[in-house]
Amino acid sequence: MWRRKKSEDSQTQSRRSELGAQLSTPVRKFMATEAGSAGLLLVAVAVALIWANSPWSESYTSLWHTDLSFSLGNAELSMDLGHWVNDGLMALFFFVIGLEVRYEVSVGELNSRSRLMIPTLAGIGGMVVPVLLYLLIAPGGDAAHGWGIVIGTDTAFMLGALAIVGPRFVTQLRVFLLAITVIDDIVAVTVIGVVYSGSISVPELIIALVLGVVLSALTRFGVWQAAPYVLIVLVMWLATLQAGLHASIAGMLGGLLIPATSPSREGVEQAARLFRAFRQSPLADVGKTARRGLQKAVSVNERLQTVLHPWSSYVIVPVFALANAGVDLRDGVLTNALTSSVTWAVVVGLVFGKLLGIWGGAWIGTRTGLGKLPTGVGHGHVLGGGVLSGIGFTVSLLIVGLAFEDPVIRAEATVGVLLAAVFAAAVGWVVFHLAAVLRGETDADLPRYLDRPVDPETDHILGPPDAPLTLVEYGDFECPFCARATGVTAELRQRFGDRFRYVFRHLPLPDVHPHAELAARAAVAADYQGRFWEMHNLLYEHQDELEYEDTAGYAADLGLDVERFLRDLEDERTAARVRADAASAEASGARGAPTFFVGDRRHTGPYDAATLARKLEEYAAESDAQAPTK
Repeated sequence: MWRRKKSEDSQTQSRRSELGAQLSTPVRKFMATEAGSAGLLLVAVAVALIWANSPWSESYTSLWHTDLSFSLGNAELSMDLGHWVNDGLMALFFFVIGLEVRYEVSVGELNSRSRLMIPTLAGIGGMVVPVLLYLLIAPGGDAAHGWGIVIGTDTAFMLGALAIVGPRFVTQLRVFLLAITVIDDIVAVTVIGVVYSGSISVPELIIALVLGVVLSALTRFGVWQAAPYVLIVLVMWLATLQAGLHASIAGMLGGLLIPATSPSREGVEQAARLFRAFRQSPLADVGKTARRGLQKAVSVNERLQTVLHPWSSYVIVPVFALANAGVDLRDGVLTNALTSSVTWAVVVGLVFGKLLGIWGGAWIGTRTGLGKLPTGVGHGHVLGGGVLSGIGFTVSLLIVGLAFEDPVIRAEATVGVLLAAVFAAAVGWVVFHLAAVLRGETDADLPRYLDRPVDPETDHILGPPDAPLTLVEYGDFECPFCARATGVTAELRQRFGDRFRYVFRHLPLPDVHPHAELAARAAVAADYQGRFWEMHNLLYEHQDELEYEDTAGYAADLGLDVERFLRDLEDERTAARVRADAASAEASGARGAPTFFVGDRRHTGPYDAATLARKLEEYAAESDAQAPTK
């Protein structure tokens, strides 16, 4: 899908062509199941605490000190299970984070300076203020070395808490908080690598850096298979580990160096042709070729995220919690922790430091005109999200283990991290509730309904004007994945016949499609002579030929009065009609093309013909059920 460069809807951003949407569904499902992932994480924490405080606590300790070795000839890699989790599985965890960061910077929410400014200021505030509060409360000496504990946010846990205690619709707030955690994660991994690593072995470090260069060069050589990228990242991990740096550095760097790109029209069309060939000739070699075409249509970055996200959320993070949250609270440990300045330095730094830092950074940015909050997000939402960002958990526990050798201080800091997660969720619920009651800040989302009802007098309608099934599309004539370009419209009309009407509204995206606005005006100019749909079809059929002279040629091909057409093309009323549709898109929550509305409700998710047909039928059934009986 092609998108605006400014103020885009995160859900719209995640949509691609029908093909791309189907392939990236697991990534979106990961975002839709934060509560389930957070629930599994809580179970792991509970099991670890119960086990560590049970009569079988020695077995808990001995389990994570069990050695696990791999050898090949004279080469051997040996660590205990605790280190395999913290240095191995967590490197994979940060690899997934690195992939997410690269995606957001390349084609997501952070690919323009205007959208990056406020999250950056909020992220900086959300790290500086917690560190200052920690150092203010914690005693000096070894305890001060743990300042890095309060800089990070556990993204999965935070989003899970947001799904439970936040507003009903949080799409825009979620995107804003994710942008902040991207900055947190980069800084946190840098701190781990620079501050909490041991002595550095230069030869292995050079090898890791050279492998990073090779990794970034793979795309330039047209390598689309995932295996070479994974193999190089694995060797980078080994080199980083041998260099004395924490392996999370290799994971994050590896993810950052794997590029993300939007599916190209040529790639998607090629995949579609190969799939049709397999449908006509279902042979093994043809199927293998079709599968390769499907994979090439989506970037390596997104394909790896699709595979690794479930493992990261549902295996790695819970296992890490099981290995690191098991603090023996007996023999006065809990009492000592609750009276320890280290414990409360962690709690205050994470909960209140994040709240003040994130909200303060966002407030300064908006007040000084450096940027603005996403549509639908208020300062009450930012306060609530800032509190939830105090759930440091995964990153914080990792730094606890790296920062403190003293088991007493380590236990106190671990208790602080666990308490901070509980307090952050509770305080977050209070803040969101007060924001809704006192400020009227309920849903943190884009508008979800058409701001302007379909009007046969002004809208472009294909099908009976009073048909019961309505699909509205905000489209762009250079968009390769809009309904006419992909054949969705024709398939729906064939399926529903006279029960269906299709409404086209203009949403030209000049930032990415330089000829889109001219094409939209050409279609409106043709409409004045009663030939909108014929011009609409020609413009989509010739998406690479939309210059001024081309539109005049299409008008001549359609038998229009070309002189009148060209006058109408330049007329202000024509431009005003296009602007009115674009303004309607903005007011309706449409931020990119294509955006569909089933009836008057904005559709999110895949937009293939089968999905849209199902949504149309569901909407019609719901409308019939709500209609008053005579």
